[in-house]
Amino acid sequence: MTGLILIDKPEGITSFGAVARVRRICKEKKCGHSGTLDPMATGVMTILLGRATRFCELLPSHDKAYTASFRLGITTDTLDITGKVLEEREVTASEEDVKNTAKEFIGEIEQLPPMYSAVSVNGQRLYELARKGIEAERPTRMVNIFSIEFLDNVNENEYTINVECSSGTYVRTLISDIGEKLGCGAVLTALRRTKANGFDISKAVTLEELESGNPEDFLIPVEEAMTAYPAIRVTAAQAKRFSNGGELFTERLNVRTEIGLYRIYDPENVFIGIGENDGTELLKVKRVFKGDSNG
Repeated sequence: MTGLILIDKPEGITSFGAVARVRRICKEKKCGHSGTLDPMATGVMTILLGRATRFCELLPSHDKAYTASFRLGITTDTLDITGKVLEEREVTASEEDVKNTAKEFIGEIEQLPPMYSAVSVNGQRLYELARKGIEAERPTRMVNIFSIEFLDNVNENEYTINVECSSGTYVRTLISDIGEKLGCGAVLTALRRTKANGFDISKAVTLEELESGNPEDFLIPVEEAMTAYPAIRVTAAQAKRFSNGGELFTERLNVRTEIGLYRIYDPENVFIGIGENDGTELLKVKRVFKGDSNG
């Protein structure tokens, strides 16, 4: 089985656990995912099956969207409600204060990845160090917050927002930073990813739906996740050469190419792989795709 399946990950299981469930349901040994979700988080998770796993690192880094709930007046070591409480503070900020402060984070901002994260420092995952009580130095990163929309405020000092942001953004850190700016601290209490890898939550299926149905009915062709890359249709001879790992002369293609990645199709419009123009006169093979029922 080869392709992508969009899972609506449930709360309480790790990303690794979700992949293991899909692997068992689909009876496919080759199985991976394109982006980790914390155990408490739910929502869109892209699972790659069979030969599609070879394209995992080539999936375009699309912007993402989340619905996040948070509570003011508390801080934890994980920056979310599952962690050890570090401090409880009085909350004097009004709803208007919270909204105005959140607006200050819209745009390009600098973030410090949380210690409880999958970021690697000197070959070690930060969460592994954090569990040992080690606070590691880690570089900040620039991320982009495109929008923050406040939803109905149900409980006092608790808020829910929709966030659209660049890939690599930590919503836990965003919430923590907003809380620090308000002077009272804040923790994430719920997180749902609603958009990832160019796909919306509406296309995702639950593990129960996947298990009770035919998994192949939910398969998405791998090239549908690559639409950010321009498409090139080559001749039969060029398709054969490319499929065998051979480079193509850019001047002999039917379109002009710039530096970057391209989806390559044969004359019958069948996807055969990803090529790369690296500034030379050649379109080099980045990945060859040979889809078949056996993965």
